[in-house]
Amino acid sequence: MIDPAAVKEDRKKKGQSFEPLDLIPSITEEVRRLSVGGSSFDPDAVTETIYEIISACHRQYWIPLHDRRQIVKRVRDALLGLDVLQPLVDDQEITDIMVNGADHIFYEKGGKIYASPLTFESEESLQNLVQRIVGAINRTVNESNPIVDARLSDGSRVNVVLPPVSLSGTVLTIRKFRKQPIRMEDLIRWGTATQRTAAYLEQAVRDRKNLFVCGGTASGKTTLLNILSSYIDPAERVITIEDSAELRLEGLPNVVTLETRNANMEGKGQITMRDLIKTSLRMNPDRIIVGEVRGAEALDMLSGLNTGHAGMSTGHANSCRDMLRRIETMVWMGADIPLEAIRQEIASALDLLVFVEKDRDGKRRIKEITKVGSYTNGDVALTTLMKREGDREVWQQGS
Repeated sequence: MIDPAAVKEDRKKKGQSFEPLDLIPSITEEVRRLSVGGSSFDPDAVTETIYEIISACHRQYWIPLHDRRQIVKRVRDALLGLDVLQPLVDDQEITDIMVNGADHIFYEKGGKIYASPLTFESEESLQNLVQRIVGAINRTVNESNPIVDARLSDGSRVNVVLPPVSLSGTVLTIRKFRKQPIRMEDLIRWGTATQRTAAYLEQAVRDRKNLFVCGGTASGKTTLLNILSSYIDPAERVITIEDSAELRLEGLPNVVTLETRNANMEGKGQITMRDLIKTSLRMNPDRIIVGEVRGAEALDMLSGLNTGHAGMSTGHANSCRDMLRRIETMVWMGADIPLEAIRQEIASALDLLVFVEKDRDGKRRIKEITKVGSYTNGDVALTTLMKREGDREVWQQGS
């Protein structure tokens, strides 16, 4: 059992003052020691054990009511939530959380990044949290496999990089999912889209056009893809394919969600994006949505779109034309195909490219809509339908 006097004396030897909240690490470890749960703690059992330990400590050392409540919350967060990150997760205005080692935590709010005064108790505490997150979806991260994508129970996207790949300690990045889905009306209110752009894209989805949303990191690609999916006919059978499932398709009863899987410790059992795209074509889909195309799976995606299936996807690029070149490169990674054949495949498969961008002021905007035309004179014909210049949209006449 914990001895508050011993904890106080230990801190005194280190030249540190003592307050009741300093008991939190010891109480957390005591709950773990009592084997209240292991990797999946029972909330009621955890809470009961915390109260019992605090009561025992309180009999030896007076702990104010406010501190007792704080201890209960923070120990519960450490064992059941996301430890010191829980207040940031609970803040609905925060969109991203970035941890660069145990002592450096940042978050994005309103499009701007701020440093947080919060820190983990130790690097070990941070790694315990990481293992709990990835273990919850049966993934592994360790020195031999130091990079992994995962997700939280609410769908928030997680990326982990461990030392020695990271020289900054354990790096944990969380892209939060809003509890309330973002609607197109929200994008219009925020200035991300205009009424005309929204109406055009809605009609494109209803007309079963093949759309590719492109942009930089955190530009809002997945958010826009989620919104566009809300215009899909509920009668359609939709297959979603992602590295880490984060799309939330509402109002669609016939949805199948597929997620890649990393290889196990023996290097077996890996399921790639290419595997899932090929499999999805045998599942009688009306529409295929690939969360993000990053490599050789681009070839399989184009092949699927060219066999009568409507589809949507996203990718990283600096413009619509840049996205086209990146798709060419990705297809090359998958097969030794002449550039002419690749461009013909792209021209036949895609209808529209939509470019989104995050400005320096932190605001996200739909900057460009480009129509993908036929293969002509050795290249894919592109027609810019809309281009945003400042706060003004310039549309091609007749669009």
